[in-house]
Amino acid sequence: MTAEISIGTGPSPARREVLAKRVRLLVAATITYNVIEAVVAITAGKLASSTALIGFGLDSVIEVSSAAAVAWQFSAREHAVREAREKTTLRIIAVSFFVLAAYVTVDAVRALTGTGEADRSILGIVIAALSLAIMPFLSAAQRKAGRELGSASAVADSKQTLLCTYLSAVLLIGLVLNATLGWSWADPIAALVIAAIALKEGRDAWQGKGCCAAPAAAGPLPAAEADACGCCSGGDRSK
Repeated sequence: MTAEISIGTGPSPARREVLAKRVRLLVAATITYNVIEAVVAITAGKLASSTALIGFGLDSVIEVSSAAAVAWQFSAREHAVREAREKTTLRIIAVSFFVLAAYVTVDAVRALTGTGEADRSILGIVIAALSLAIMPFLSAAQRKAGRELGSASAVADSKQTLLCTYLSAVLLIGLVLNATLGWSWADPIAALVIAAIALKEGRDAWQGKGCCAAPAAAGPLPAAEADACGCCSGGDRSK
């Protein structure tokens, strides 16, 4: 006899409101930080003639648009309205990933072909290090709340924040190597890997993947969708 594993009925209405409020606060914090990050990175990039820093700043602008879409979704107090806005929010996040991937790819190719040579940027190193320290916590907190709430858009936006962490690491390594060893090629190579990841995350967001929690009153999710975030593995979901 094959066991059927069902996902629970989801959080209670009271718990959903707590989680929704948490998502709103996390999104507000993400938007605030990314606005500051964008201004600092773009300014530092222009001062140092660094396309990597300017690209990082523009990524922050794109991330603000993604977070703003989630903020719009969760500005609705009624759970049914939030669910109705889910698909639109996911599409906005997906487009944000695609735009980011396109820009990073173009920027990386330009860097590899020797278009411009960036100067050392201490300010850029500082903002990249701060982002590397802050973004993982924001991403993990939003992902946890989104999964429990059953919101694919909140989880997708947390992946956008996590991608910013990867970009921060790539930028930091590139800036440090450029400042110490003059290895200007290291950053664009790693940036192309990030672009590939962004394309995958954008595709998943467009298809509505990225969260395996089921909203209230929902039944078991299809296996492919349930496995998208990797938290519902281990069992047969159908007879």
